[in-house]
Amino acid sequence: MGSEVPFLKKEVIEAEALSLLAEYGQATAPPVPIDEIVELHLMLTLEIMDLQQIFGVGDVHGAIWFRSQRVGVDQSLDPARYPSKRGRYHFTLAHEAGHWRLHRHLFLRRLDQPSLFSDQEQKPDYVCRSSEKKRPVEWQADQFAANLLMPREMVKRAWHEWRGGLDPIYLRDLRAERGDFGTDERVLEHAVRPLAEKFEVSAEAMRIRLEGMGLLLRKKEASLFE
Repeated sequence: MGSEVPFLKKEVIEAEALSLLAEYGQATAPPVPIDEIVELHLMLTLEIMDLQQIFGVGDVHGAIWFRSQRVGVDQSLDPARYPSKRGRYHFTLAHEAGHWRLHRHLFLRRLDQPSLFSDQEQKPDYVCRSSEKKRPVEWQADQFAANLLMPREMVKRAWHEWRGGLDPIYLRDLRAERGDFGTDERVLEHAVRPLAEKFEVSAEAMRIRLEGMGLLLRKKEASLFE
């Protein structure tokens, strides 16, 4: 299934995600309509499937078939049946869109090679598992998904509306204010849940995005006057 991909800088991946948003042209406020982008703009067939049974492992979230232009999402993430999984469903869709935009050319070059599988039976080009160590190809798709669902400028506008400015939130201050002694991740994710709900992503995805943008910080640098 090809784990070797060319190195891509974060800035290149972000630019590609923003390019897709610009092509779609209707995502001006959260949440980004990832279903429409995948099905109507990218023209990919979306199927909710029992991927865990098909592949015999319990942590498969998504898969993509480049030749037949299909995306599969495991039924355990079906938001119609499990509304609490909507954020993970959206991220899985955006992740597969990342594979389509960043990696499909690596596979479509092989179209002239004979295949042992028909379009109905062929193996997927990528199977995305939650427990798998992040290979470069999966890291790139994750980066693409984060930038697609939580575009930098859109997040900054939402943060400003929510917080009244662009000052970061510090973990130490959250613990002091709420007396919460859970794990760092739990405290931070609880704090940003309102923004996660606005963007219809998981609290984990929002926490990671905000930490990457410097709006959520685990350590507060000491000043000369402290």
